[in-house]
Amino acid sequence: MPPVLSALLVFVTSLLHSRQTMDLRILALQHQVAVYKQTVTRPRLRPSDRLFWAWLSRLWPGWQAAVAFIQPRTVIAWQQRRFRDHWRRLSQRRAPGRPAIAKDIRDLIRTMWQANHT
Repeated sequence: MPPVLSALLVFVTSLLHSRQTMDLRILALQHQVAVYKQTVTRPRLRPSDRLFWAWLSRLWPGWQAAVAFIQPRTVIAWQQRRFRDHWRRLSQRRAPGRPAIAKDIRDLIRTMWQANHT
């Protein structure tokens, strides 16, 4: 199951648990992350993970305190890169350069130019 879907499933099931159970689960997850940080020097993130953190940073003001294995400036850089790539794709849809002028308009310009020598 992709990490984003599993995180969403955990979120929905957490709504049904008591506060004490939730606190213990958070404690267990924080311990796992601490152990993970000691054993793995650099975790590999997939694009879906990046999208999840970019989405979460938009919805939750306290997201920076919850980040354990990536830096907040990395998430912001991902957002900026997605924004830049989005607009690059939009701007590259058309052929580059000035659009072509129709032949009848070019002929009209030539006629006007030849009629007016000054």
